[in-house]
Amino acid sequence: MDVKDLKKLLDSVAEADINELTLETGDYKITVKRGAMVAAPQLSYVQAVSSTPVQVAPAAVVETASAAATAKEVSPEPAKVDTSHLVEVTAPIVGTFYAASAPDAPDFVKRGDKVKAGAVLCIIEAMKLMNEIEAEVSGTIVEVLVKNEDPVEYGQALFRIDPS
Repeated sequence: MDVKDLKKLLDSVAEADINELTLETGDYKITVKRGAMVAAPQLSYVQAVSSTPVQVAPAAVVETASAAATAKEVSPEPAKVDTSHLVEVTAPIVGTFYAASAPDAPDFVKRGDKVKAGAVLCIIEAMKLMNEIEAEVSGTIVEVLVKNEDPVEYGQALFRIDPS
């Protein structure tokens, strides 16, 4: 499927009164969803699966299990912190997270900064459009959960703000 065919498919879905369409062939699978909760069409590409079964050696499974057990023994569990009063700022769209307005500019906010409601926290780029994400409440930035230029999903937590 080329770009023109994909555009025709998306245009057809937009014109039709449907909320979800899945098209699957031997080489790919495309799922298009639309509606109030979905910011943009979501596409997924799946390669054709070989009919030859893949076998996993039992030794690899044992090593993985023992490595996981060792990792648990070495790293102590972090102390439980009450986060119920924190306000999470989530991504309203799928895109790329930018902590600053330019590569050489300082970050909009960092951990410990005090912000007011409406202050710009970051930018999410989606389809070459830069969308400023603003604080919903005034408070202190407790956590920045995403790194610069990381891809983000719809609804993914970006920041935690302590409103007190």
